[in-house]
Amino acid sequence: MPTYKAIWTGTEAALEDAGVLLTDVLFPPATAISLTKDDDTAADDATGWKLEAYFPERPDGDALAKLVAGAGAPSIEELADIDWVAHALEGLGVVEAGRFLLYGSHDADKLPDDEQRIKIRIDANQAFGTGHHPTTAGCLTLLDRFAGAPPQSCFDLGCGSAALAIAAAKLWDIEVLASDIDARSVEIANENIALNGVADLVNAIAADGFADPRIKVRAPYDFVFANILAGPLVEFAPAMAEHVARRGRVMLAGLMADQEAGVRAAYEAAGFKLLNRLDHKIWPVLLFVRI
Repeated sequence: MPTYKAIWTGTEAALEDAGVLLTDVLFPPATAISLTKDDDTAADDATGWKLEAYFPERPDGDALAKLVAGAGAPSIEELADIDWVAHALEGLGVVEAGRFLLYGSHDADKLPDDEQRIKIRIDANQAFGTGHHPTTAGCLTLLDRFAGAPPQSCFDLGCGSAALAIAAAKLWDIEVLASDIDARSVEIANENIALNGVADLVNAIAADGFADPRIKVRAPYDFVFANILAGPLVEFAPAMAEHVARRGRVMLAGLMADQEAGVRAAYEAAGFKLLNRLDHKIWPVLLFVRI
């Protein structure tokens, strides 16, 4: 099947905002986006940025222009039948988040020779969580700062590529259960788990929320990651309280800054207290403790 690419040019700030709209507001969202400095423009040209968004079906150009009004109308082209999601994500470089280094196989030669760093290989594919998105990198940064003693049980809800589950297993040397509602993401997650040598510690399953008995049987959890979206985070707040041990910690991401108040209110009402927060102008990360 063909893939379609929409291209915008403009300032970095405007195109960053457009990328958020394309992945978090547009439905169905773009399957991948790439924001780069255009090599054909001068280094001091503030408008010399290019945003590329990939779609499995030809998008409505007028609808895209209306959605991302700040970036103008895109040009749209049909591409050859290859994995353009992987192509868009390749070459983005090594992600440094605290002690964690996330990299694709094409960047393995760029890794520093430092045994204190925790290296996680996540190749470009169609599961969310290569580490380049601020939510994944933000979770790892906050995890590095407030890791504390290893929890007895850990769960990654909505794991995507399983980057966070792998990070927890490598950091704490503990068993981690991961889940995602998307079957293809679970396949990719388990591939990544094997690539990182933690298949004996991490298991990814297809499940929706907390209903699956394989999730319930391991509760209560001492640490939970939930890097999903604000709506599901709010929806899951009561169930989160039922499945997290007292003094257990919950790291929430995927919410936007203007959604933070609603998410915080839902978790405080469910018996959680905000322990810490990683600030970001668009994608904050929240760390709660169940009291």
